[in-house]
Amino acid sequence: MSDIAIQGGHEVIGVNRIEGPIIVVENAGTVGYDEVVEIIDSQGQTRVGRVLEVGDEMVVVEVFAGTTGLSIDGTRVRFLGGPFHIAVSEEMLGRVFDSLGNPLDNGPEPLADHYADINGMPINPTARVYPRDYIQTGISTIDGMNTLVRGQKLPLFSGAGLPHDQIATQIVRQATLGTPAGESSRRSEEFAIVFAAMGVSHDVAAHFREAFIEGGALTRVAMFMNLADDPPVERLVTPRSALSLAEYLAFERQMHVLVILTDMTNYCEALRQISNIRGEVPSRKGYPGYLYSDLSSIYERAGRIKSSHGSITQIPILTMPNDDITHPVPDLTGYITEGQIVVDRNLNHQGIYPPIAVLPSLSRLMKDGIGEGHTRDDHSHISSQVYAAYAHVQDVRALSSVIGEEELYSVDKQYLKFGRSFEQKFVNQAATENRSIEQTLELGWDLVSMLPQEELTRVSLDEIKQHYRVEEKDEHGQE
Repeated sequence: MSDIAIQGGHEVIGVNRIEGPIIVVENAGTVGYDEVVEIIDSQGQTRVGRVLEVGDEMVVVEVFAGTTGLSIDGTRVRFLGGPFHIAVSEEMLGRVFDSLGNPLDNGPEPLADHYADINGMPINPTARVYPRDYIQTGISTIDGMNTLVRGQKLPLFSGAGLPHDQIATQIVRQATLGTPAGESSRRSEEFAIVFAAMGVSHDVAAHFREAFIEGGALTRVAMFMNLADDPPVERLVTPRSALSLAEYLAFERQMHVLVILTDMTNYCEALRQISNIRGEVPSRKGYPGYLYSDLSSIYERAGRIKSSHGSITQIPILTMPNDDITHPVPDLTGYITEGQIVVDRNLNHQGIYPPIAVLPSLSRLMKDGIGEGHTRDDHSHISSQVYAAYAHVQDVRALSSVIGEEELYSVDKQYLKFGRSFEQKFVNQAATENRSIEQTLELGWDLVSMLPQEELTRVSLDEIKQHYRVEEKDEHGQE
């Protein structure tokens, strides 16, 4: 092997070994971790890779397009002396790209306003601004019960066969900047969406594109697609490329950006595959011990900073293997992020859409993005009351399964009626139904009005006087 000096770096001819998407290079000279690499095969075709590991004599490189067709002696490896950058610009909205930022929509290369390091720039914690102001998704179980706040990272925990893709497309079509109830909405051009899909099938990718086009949302969406038959190693780059564009739009163009990442489980599987090839000591369920820090390097790129009006809000979507919320991927994701939205299989079997389970779901920053000046001053109280009532419904259902519904007290029967109405009217809504925050809160009051006033312990007397609906009854005492 020989070392050839070139402009911007140096080149090594020949590699030591090839294992899956990994190549090992000897005597590479001065090389940095995460340095971008060009791999030229014997036919002169160039592929891109990056340095995974640097040792005294060996350098491990992952090849984004895979190693098929590479040979030990006929491969040249060119080290370019810096981390991987992609071109970013506002022109990328309305376009579809691959993991490395190359157009997939047969359009021209976008004019670059800036070249961004895909690893992002670490945000000084003292420069962060606490997330406030809600984002309206049009979905009552999110807006009313688990409100999404600008600058938050709120994952969607789902399972195989559940409609998380449909929920994601609905959020993309309907998401708008939150405004206090009754006020006109702010300029839509301030709001952009960056959508990154990892390991999705061709039909799912087509579904996303068609849904965004039909809903008229594609003009403010930049899509980064990694398909199931693409090299798995490219999945490790997809969310980082997407977030690089999001950071440019938010912190340079002062836009509020919603980033949707699906499916993070596929990302973690690719990470495990590369770790196994490298011979690293596995941790829980074969995942590498650095899974937590790797996920943090993605999730922590959300937020707001003092020097910019813009913000980055993340909704990572992951499918829990065997619906196990203690699996390492959802478990570690829950530690890093600020809550979770849980998609429930039992609700889905009942034909309820979106099948979001309210009780295990949580938005830790909800309290700071709602109330007077954001949504409505009764939002916190009515949300808490609906939550408490629905939690009691589960106890009543358990009791009725033992003694029978006919043996329940009358107030418990009212709770059962409330529970059915909550699932059919509040949780259940059409995929095309875009509810305002005002509609969601009024629907919550309609539901708690099915219960006696003395049961409403989470709302104030003034709020009861203003919003409680007294149901009219006929002369026989029927509603």
